[in-house]
Amino acid sequence: QVQLVESGGGLVQPGGSLRLSCAASGSIFSFAAMGWYRQAPGKQRELVARFTISGIINYADSVKGRFTISRDNAKNTVYLQMNSLKPEDTAVYYCYALWGMDYWGKGTLVTVSS
Repeated sequence: QVQLVESGGGLVQPGGSLRLSCAASGSIFSFAAMGWYRQAPGKQRELVARFTISGIINYADSVKGRFTISRDNAKNTVYLQMNSLKPEDTAVYYCYALWGMDYWGKGTLVTVSS
């Protein structure tokens, strides 16, 4: 059983930055994949960024060059640094892990608005 707890969401103006954190109850080094998805109102959940166990990092085209995913294995934590935020980045951001099955956090709301 894996528990994922997100933090760091909030309200930010366009062009601003936020850093999301996801603390996992297990050793993230052993996860097959871990990362971030988001779901905007009225839209399907979509991939934002993720690590795979092979070391590959995937980013959605819409966030490339603006968002950076990173990890601290010692703290079992994954981060998402979000820069140059746009109103269309407004969504609930979910932490995700794959370890035999899919695990999801409860989500953290990011609102980009002036």
